[in-house]
Amino acid sequence: MPVNRITRARVRAASVGLTLAVLAAGAAAGAGPATARPVAAHQAAAGTRQSAAPAADCGAAYRIEQKLTGGTTWRMCWRYDSKAGLVLEHVSYQPKGEPKPVKVLNSARLAQIDVPYDDGSVEYDDLTGFGFAQGLVNLAPGECPGGTIRTVRVPDAVDPANPDVKGLCTTTRSRGHAYRMQGDSANKVFQTQGKDLLVYTVNQVGWYEYLTEWRFQDDGTVQMNVGATGSLSYDDYDAGDGRGWPIGKGARAYATSHSHNVFWRIDFGLDGSSKAKVEQYDSAVTAPAPGGQAPTNRTTRTAVTKELAGDSKTYRWWRIVSTAGKNADGHARSYEIVPGPSTRYPGRPFTRHDVYFTEYDKCQLFASNNPGCAAGTPRSVDRWVNGQTLTHPVVWMNVGFHHIARDEDQQPMPVHWQGFSIAPRDVTAMNPLTPAELAGQNGHWRPRS
Repeated sequence: MPVNRITRARVRAASVGLTLAVLAAGAAAGAGPATARPVAAHQAAAGTRQSAAPAADCGAAYRIEQKLTGGTTWRMCWRYDSKAGLVLEHVSYQPKGEPKPVKVLNSARLAQIDVPYDDGSVEYDDLTGFGFAQGLVNLAPGECPGGTIRTVRVPDAVDPANPDVKGLCTTTRSRGHAYRMQGDSANKVFQTQGKDLLVYTVNQVGWYEYLTEWRFQDDGTVQMNVGATGSLSYDDYDAGDGRGWPIGKGARAYATSHSHNVFWRIDFGLDGSSKAKVEQYDSAVTAPAPGGQAPTNRTTRTAVTKELAGDSKTYRWWRIVSTAGKNADGHARSYEIVPGPSTRYPGRPFTRHDVYFTEYDKCQLFASNNPGCAAGTPRSVDRWVNGQTLTHPVVWMNVGFHHIARDEDQQPMPVHWQGFSIAPRDVTAMNPLTPAELAGQNGHWRPRS
């Protein structure tokens, strides 16, 4: 079965003039720490600007800066890693009214795509073992409407003579209502349409094409998504053991079911400091007390001071709290982790939890089959949770999707998304998109007479 995966990668590569031998060599070379050098941007349009950015520590060619229509500016640096693909660094957020950028992230990157098949025949580590980064593809102009497609020099390129790929899109997209409020007198509606900065790449691994998408919203939220599309592999219609789904006429060809376990590695740098606190919140609902009208709900906070392997539950959430800055109301800035829908895969220790908080270690970059650490060092995130005190916490998010194919998955296969968000909590004193007429309504305000 592993041969099928390489064969599929080879068939994909053939469309861009690659051979199996070159692909294998490129994947092996990818173990190094090489990162990409950006080349001159192509298809310049009205999208992302490239100008001086005080919060982004990189040259102009590596810089992304976008002021959105609501007045919010996002700034960041980008580079391209030989295994993780696109890496974003020095990410800052400056809504209108803030005198300077608020740093949010030191770095954000994919940390693994683990793909085990239901019949137990094979399991793929797409980032560290199957040339994810080298599978960066050229984007057509229509895939980046109103934006800029930048050229990326791919490290350890499978075709050394052609390492440059027009593969990084930066553009803006509308997302619908950011808010709507009708005044007490019912004679005015306050509403605005939200806008996002969208940064994405597409990487081929075998028959799959992964869209790695980062959405930076004008309200300070960051959405991190991976979408899988492309084709169902013709080599995987062999699930005669009842673990697949019939695709095509009758019930003769069964596509093999499998999982996509996607990991992200997020290193916060709130207010410019890597020192941060982690807090877990749990709420408990109890039945109404005698004579009471409704159930009660009490929320408790637990300081997470040691490394943790955490599980999502109803009424549970986590936040990363700044130790270096407060908003105008005097509240510590923080970002809340908002998990997306997930099918947690129980087959491996590193996939059995939804989130891991570990103490920063520069060699810990991939959630499984991690290269680069000293000999004898554990190679998966679950084994890094060993009781260390958290002073510089790193967040590892695991979002799973169990793919049971369907007739509608051909041809081509619709995108199926998995991901999560981080949402600002007390980063600003009010809604960063508050209209000027409502700017005085902060805290326990009274309607004007």
